[in-house]
Amino acid sequence: MGRRGGTRTRVTARRLGLALLASVLAAGCDATGSSADGSGRPGGTPPPSAPAPSATSSARPASDAELCATIVAHWSRTVLDSGTYGDYQSMGLSNGQYEILRNVVDAARDVKRRQGAVAADELIDREARAACVGRYRDGTPSGGPWR
Repeated sequence: MGRRGGTRTRVTARRLGLALLASVLAAGCDATGSSADGSGRPGGTPPPSAPAPSATSSARPASDAELCATIVAHWSRTVLDSGTYGDYQSMGLSNGQYEILRNVVDAARDVKRRQGAVAADELIDREARAACVGRYRDGTPSGGPWR
C-alpha cells in the first residue's frame, strides 16, 4: 500500500507553499496600480533620486591604502571604546593591518588619557592613514594574505 499520505502530503505542501508565496508577493503590490496622486507609487511618494556620480565615487576608497586606513580607523575606535581586541580575521583585517591597528590603539590610549577623546580620534585618523600609506606604498604587500 505504501506510505500514508505520501504523494497527497507532498502535493498539499507544495500548494500551500505556492499559495503563501503568492500572498506575500500580492501584499507588496498595489492591486489597482494607482495611488493618491496617480503616480503609481504607494502614497504618492516621489521617486528616489539617483545620487550624483561624485557622491558615490567619493564614498568609496580610491586605493588599497585608503581602504586600509578606513577599516583600521573604524576598528581602532571600536577597540579604544570597548577596551578589548577581537580576532583580526573577524574584523576583516590582514595580520599586517592588525599590527597597524594595535599600534594606533596603543598611541590613541595615551593621547585619550592626556588630551581627551577628540585628540585621540584625530590621532587615529592620522596614524592609520600614515601607516597604511607606508604599507601600500609599492602596491599590495607581497608576504601573502596573512602579512
